[in-house]
Amino acid sequence: MADLLLPLDEALARLVAALPSPSFPEVRADRDDPAADLAAMDGVALRSEEGRGPRRLLGTLYAGDDPGAFTVMPGTAVRIMTGAALPAGADAIVPVEELREAEGLIHPLSDPEPGGHVRRKGGQAHAGDLLLPADQPLNVARRALRAWVGQPVPLPARIRVAVASTGDELVADPRPHQIRDSNGPMLAALAHALGADVERRPALPDDPGALAAALRSPGDARILLTSGGVSMGEHDHLPSVLKDLGATILFHKIRLKPGKPMLAAQLGDLLVLGLPGNPVSAYLNALLFLPVALARLEGRALPDPWRRARLAAAVRHKGDRPLLHPCRLAEGQLHPLPGKGSADLVTLARADAFAWIEAPGEEPGAKVRYLTVL
Repeated sequence: MADLLLPLDEALARLVAALPSPSFPEVRADRDDPAADLAAMDGVALRSEEGRGPRRLLGTLYAGDDPGAFTVMPGTAVRIMTGAALPAGADAIVPVEELREAEGLIHPLSDPEPGGHVRRKGGQAHAGDLLLPADQPLNVARRALRAWVGQPVPLPARIRVAVASTGDELVADPRPHQIRDSNGPMLAALAHALGADVERRPALPDDPGALAAALRSPGDARILLTSGGVSMGEHDHLPSVLKDLGATILFHKIRLKPGKPMLAAQLGDLLVLGLPGNPVSAYLNALLFLPVALARLEGRALPDPWRRARLAAAVRHKGDRPLLHPCRLAEGQLHPLPGKGSADLVTLARADAFAWIEAPGEEPGAKVRYLTVL
């Protein structure tokens, strides 16, 4: 049976392949960078050929000042601040800590070298140089680079994520055979923490017609997170309703414990992430798949959520699927918690991390990868 389940990496790859990512133009230098010789340190700009001879100060240049106000002739220098353009005649900077002032003159305490402490014109790039190929995922530094060459850099749009739990058992004031909706607030908080624009929607009943109506009217949501209704029960209608609506099922059921019933589908422009109903499964599946979907749709590099640490105690695992086991993270080690299954919200709330455990388990000191709980 395990061989029929989709491995996690393959499920993530299918999700990435199905989602369009924004295209971005290449970045070329619109001018030399720097566009002029610039001071790399606070100090004085002078002619290096005059060595340690005293100089008369002509004035001061700050970053952004027009250096044409001064020309450095023999026996003169200009006080200059970091980032300011060198005046004509100067070819070196002597930093302030290597200067002495006496009787109205400035005295270098070291021999200036041509180009010393100067960022040369074109030292980083020349006009027309390719700085970044087209369609590179954007990060903060790449946005800065685009602004540097004069390209427009709008803030990334927040992806609208709608959250709707499913199930007739969800009520505000539950009787013993009913429960409150904890998945909805949990998933909304997670989507918010990941930078999405979140919309909480009312819980959906176990009714194919109501479910189909909700899917036909996604509003402005780009991603719909549901929890429940994706397993094999008589009221698990989401997979069949999506198929009836003509959705493309990217995958259904993955090789992971907890979280096996996970479903992902494309319905027009709407990505539906059908999460299992148990809270631990719903949380872990959302933690694995939602950041990837958001990054792809925003045009960012795909995130790597995995970290590595050693287990402080053994974790036994007799199953045929990789296990994500709850742990506390202390002093750089993973301390396994006695979890009680995928419905154990109490242990989820106490956990700092979930360790990836292959059968038959891992011994104390084993280095394993883990997900951090947000």
